[in-house]
Amino acid sequence: MLRLGRILLGLSMLTAVLAAQTDAERLRLAWPTANHAYANGEPLEAYIQPTVSGLVESGLFGCVRSSGNQFHEALDLMPIERDRRGEATDLVYTVLEGVVRHINPRAGASSYGRYVVIEHDTVSPAIYTLYAHLASVDSGIAVGRRVNTAQVIGVMGRSAGGYTIPKDRAHVHFEMGVRMTDQFQDWYDWKKFGSRNDHGLWNGMNLVGFDPKAFYDAFRAQEVNTFDEFLRASKPAVTVRVATTVTPDFVLRYPSLQVTNSTPLPVAGWEVTFDRFGLPFAWRPLEQAEVEGYRSLEAQVVWTDDDLLKSCRCKDLVRYRSGKPQPDRDLQTALQLLFGIRR
Repeated sequence: MLRLGRILLGLSMLTAVLAAQTDAERLRLAWPTANHAYANGEPLEAYIQPTVSGLVESGLFGCVRSSGNQFHEALDLMPIERDRRGEATDLVYTVLEGVVRHINPRAGASSYGRYVVIEHDTVSPAIYTLYAHLASVDSGIAVGRRVNTAQVIGVMGRSAGGYTIPKDRAHVHFEMGVRMTDQFQDWYDWKKFGSRNDHGLWNGMNLVGFDPKAFYDAFRAQEVNTFDEFLRASKPAVTVRVATTVTPDFVLRYPSLQVTNSTPLPVAGWEVTFDRFGLPFAWRPLEQAEVEGYRSLEAQVVWTDDDLLKSCRCKDLVRYRSGKPQPDRDLQTALQLLFGIRR
């Protein structure tokens, strides 16, 4: 593992940082590939793989494709090594220790191609990372197996289902995020997509990401030490209240995203704040008086940052009817997954 020292990030950008100026322990965080361009502060062109457009921004996270109308939920990281046929040969690494939760070994079974999902159960919240378009998965990677930081996952490639990634645009699609619900199959069946769900809870429709580069930037600058700190600093775009006496499994899975330590008994509902890409990063339990007049599982938009929402053309979170904000398509889907709303 001669590349190990090149991919671990920290104060020196070459070794893991175990402590910061605060008492909190810093993450032992790695970069997904052996390309040290990001660690050296080189420009995006040195490590981001653009789409056919050639625009380097198209390989970043956010509303970066189709003139800002198409969402990309990852970083696309380019290769720096190729074989005689021109195929990428770069190894792909875990960025944190964790547990392998899903492996898709069949290229045609997903638009992600061959991909691996790891849940990082030693951090808070217990985020997932996803590594897609792999040429192959390492034999040491198996569902349920623990992996270490900077352990080899597989080889970068261009596998995909339903479309072809050309040789010169091979890359690893790298996501960081959280899982929406444990009841995904129920929602999937209700939607009647007409195709089988081969990926269980780790289907891409059940995953919602945040910007990996924004996190790495903040971590490198020592602005944050943890994912909790990073997510708490998210810009709120829309806040929704939902009347329900049930605590969503999302809250049980990510308790640190609850913004108050005191929970009223009984809980009459939840106030959820989403960022502009639809990630629910702040949860507050509600008392009965705060959802007075609501029907069971009724969701109401109670606050919006309209300028922030308008800046995000690739997501449909809020629409207005008779001057009143209502959940739009993407926010409706999130609420269906989180709360089991089926109407």
